[in-house]
Amino acid sequence: MHIVIMGCGRVGSALAQTLEQQGHTVAVIDQDPTAFRRLGPGFGGRRVTGVGFDQDTLREAGIEEAGAFAAVSSGDNSNIIAARVAREMFGVENVAARIYDPRRAEVYQRLGIPTVATVRWTADQMLRRLLPSGAEPLWRDPTGGVQLAEVHASAAWVGHKISKLQEETGIRVAFLTRLGEAILPTSQSVLQEGDLVHVMMRTDEVDKVEASFAKGPEEEGGH
Repeated sequence: MHIVIMGCGRVGSALAQTLEQQGHTVAVIDQDPTAFRRLGPGFGGRRVTGVGFDQDTLREAGIEEAGAFAAVSSGDNSNIIAARVAREMFGVENVAARIYDPRRAEVYQRLGIPTVATVRWTADQMLRRLLPSGAEPLWRDPTGGVQLAEVHASAAWVGHKISKLQEETGIRVAFLTRLGEAILPTSQSVLQEGDLVHVMMRTDEVDKVEASFAKGPEEEGGH
């Protein structure tokens, strides 16, 4: 996958290096050309000097071929504008914005942009939003037969009750992460865009569960 990152501070440079090590192609945008020093001499991706929400700058960084975009500059407004441009003008599927003010997170979330508040920021959270496929094991029981894992749920599940997700996939949702907060779901809880779903499931059924999460809910009235 090609991934564009806006901001070459500590977060952006670490993200760029990690993604490149995983075999992805990466382009990093920053207004300050000296910031690219953080990438080190071994970085093979593109270094683009410019404003991250400028369309020509984004095109130079390969946004038209990108599967993911991360806005991790030092400015909340710049990050959200750039994320919206990537999503709305260039149709990038996996977009995430880092913000400093967690009170604004809910506002941004309503715009359809998953946000990561700096206070609770981890590289893993950002990576999971950019590379959402697959289950990420968090815990296994001593026998290895049961595991707690984060599983990516298709956008088709958004707006459906967690109880429906459980019934159709045969798993138990242990908790959700929403706007950086862990939530224990109730029978009435509904999946919202940007939610990270953490489930308990049998290890030998991981592939089946991933497929169900990716496919979306069954049509009403039949299976």
